[in-house]
Amino acid sequence: MTTTTISSAKQTVRIGFDEPFVIIGERINPTGRKILAQEMKEGDFSRVEADALAQVGAGAQMLDVNAGIPLADEPAILAQAIKLVQSVTDVPLSIDSSIIEALEAGLAVYQGKPLVNSVTGEDEVLERVLPLVAKYSAAVVAISNDETGISEDPDERFAVAKKIVERAQDYGIPYSDVIVDPLVMPIGAINTAGVQVMHVVKRLREELRVNTTCGASNVSFGLPNRNGINSAFLTMSISAGMTSAITNPLHSEVMQAVRGADVMMGKDPDCASWIKAYREPSADGKDSSRSGRRSRRRAR
Repeated sequence: MTTTTISSAKQTVRIGFDEPFVIIGERINPTGRKILAQEMKEGDFSRVEADALAQVGAGAQMLDVNAGIPLADEPAILAQAIKLVQSVTDVPLSIDSSIIEALEAGLAVYQGKPLVNSVTGEDEVLERVLPLVAKYSAAVVAISNDETGISEDPDERFAVAKKIVERAQDYGIPYSDVIVDPLVMPIGAINTAGVQVMHVVKRLREELRVNTTCGASNVSFGLPNRNGINSAFLTMSISAGMTSAITNPLHSEVMQAVRGADVMMGKDPDCASWIKAYREPSADGKDSSRSGRRSRRRAR
């Protein structure tokens, strides 16, 4: 089964069909965050550092780093942010930009094998981004849209993904290093958005054998109790075969849904990760799960 390996200088993450679901923390992104954007533009990365540590502490196995700030030197800011984040945490990173110069600046300072976020199906974009991914032996997120935009037909999105995977191979990038984003649309506006994604994910898994990711919170845009919708979406998408998502690990409902899905999909042997995250300590402060196992052995 397909496995995509992403690494930092000290840690490796495996994204795959037989692996636990991978959460990529989304918060290091100035889009819609005016204070963060201004701080990063002025060279203040204290909030970036705090966000990095908080997300890893909440359970993110990777972090997405974006520096898309209007009228700012995005290549320099992105490179600085990546160096800072790698100095305070060991998890691998997703280098997130639509600017080729920013991607190259980030890749040049990165330690390990990163994930490049992202490339679309437009020929011009493919010709600029894929050589860069190949040069740095990175993995890449393939966005299922092209010159025609985002299709509501899931089979059209699959066709775009297939084009990107095949074009990547022309540059020596194996399909195992292409992680497809089937594009999650707001379900409040498109009632079939969830069904569309599940359809594409299943085809991507069965026919192209590629791993998948998405911006999970997009599905709940405009709705109340967004974390409830996001949690339901992630649980169902994991069942359909999705292997990672870019989302906010600071929402406990989301992390519970992902960890619970791993248990149900047989990807958390003996429920070890679930127990580690949620067990309650005994009154004497000892490991209650071990005490429970000893009691069950005595009972037998």
